[in-house]
Amino acid sequence: MIRAVFGPVGRKLTYRRWTYLVLGATLIVPFTFAAVAIVPPVLGMLLPADTAEQPLVVAVTMTLAIIVWAAGTSFIPAVRVVEGTAARELLGPGVPAQASSRATNLEARWKTCQWFLVHIVVGAVIGGLTLFLPLGLLQSFLAPFTGEWLLARGTQVSVPSGWQSAWIPAVALVASVLLVHLVNLAGVGMTRLSQVLLGPTPADHLAELKQRAEQLAERNRLARELHDSVGHALSVVTIQASAAGRVLDGDPQFAKRALSAIEESARGALADLDHVLGLLREDEPGTQPQRTLADLDQLLDTMRLSGVALETRITGDLPGLPFAVSTEAYRIVQECLTNALKHAGKVAGAVTVTLEVEASDDALRVEATNPLTGQPPTGRGGRGIAGMRERATVLRGQIEAGPAAGAWRVRARIPL
Repeated sequence: MIRAVFGPVGRKLTYRRWTYLVLGATLIVPFTFAAVAIVPPVLGMLLPADTAEQPLVVAVTMTLAIIVWAAGTSFIPAVRVVEGTAARELLGPGVPAQASSRATNLEARWKTCQWFLVHIVVGAVIGGLTLFLPLGLLQSFLAPFTGEWLLARGTQVSVPSGWQSAWIPAVALVASVLLVHLVNLAGVGMTRLSQVLLGPTPADHLAELKQRAEQLAERNRLARELHDSVGHALSVVTIQASAAGRVLDGDPQFAKRALSAIEESARGALADLDHVLGLLREDEPGTQPQRTLADLDQLLDTMRLSGVALETRITGDLPGLPFAVSTEAYRIVQECLTNALKHAGKVAGAVTVTLEVEASDDALRVEATNPLTGQPPTGRGGRGIAGMRERATVLRGQIEAGPAAGAWRVRARIPL
């Protein structure tokens, strides 16, 4: 019971909320001064003298003017930043972290207007009571000795002196505790209201989802680059090292070719890795340009050194293809050849791949076929086929991969 009554009195968060509410009272002061200076003369010009001087007319007009000016000020984008930051720092936990973000859409500014008006109105009430509190406490303790209570404009009220007025300080202390509870309740209410008025709007949620989608797409793109470049090189290195170790004594020439393939693949992997790491470091661009179909001959030479027997048919203007199409198609061809090397055979000369690349006026077509010996590339955990499908889909293309007439066939079509 005692904790419930006096708990807010000793809590730091209560006084932080009190500070925020008093700030609202100070914000209304310039609008009040402006209303006092402008409204009476304007009323005198627009209304008859007896009507313009009526206290009710003046009070209502000044109140409306204060609200209009405060509402107009709240539409300044910086107001949301300042209000959000102050609310998050002083009202305590529960205020949305997005409260300090700069929101430029109309819905967010309208919510800021509502929050600003609530802040200054509630703050004006709490601020007025706060100004009266020290004077009221002082008079409550002096009243039993002086027998007087000072009201506004110098008016004095006589009260009994001595112990007959001992109840006045007690009532003043109770009123002070009630004011602390009122401040605490106002702070709790504004904290909950901030989740509606200062929190992210649907437009903010949409922008956040868009940003997350872009980040995910970028992560997937970098993952594909690493898989197709470094993964390709490691596959070649692993297979060639294994083959060279088995035939080192019996066929030194093949072992020499295998080591050359390992060297070439490792050098290419280092260059690709440097490029991807450059993309990850925003302040340091990649030093290696992305490979395109213009580098296809180099890729085919590397695969031949790795023991792949290639039958190729390349037609069309490959250097004239759009850059995006050329880079994605290069990775698709690379993945097809790497999968063939990994899954169609482990010994030099055992892998035969038929590769067709055709660039026409309307589309680029890629088809790779190899004997279906060993485990097909749809084995558990593989990302190669999924990566090729993602690359084709980004460019509105289609890709088919699967067994066909005793062979493994990959067909890709990318529209131009």
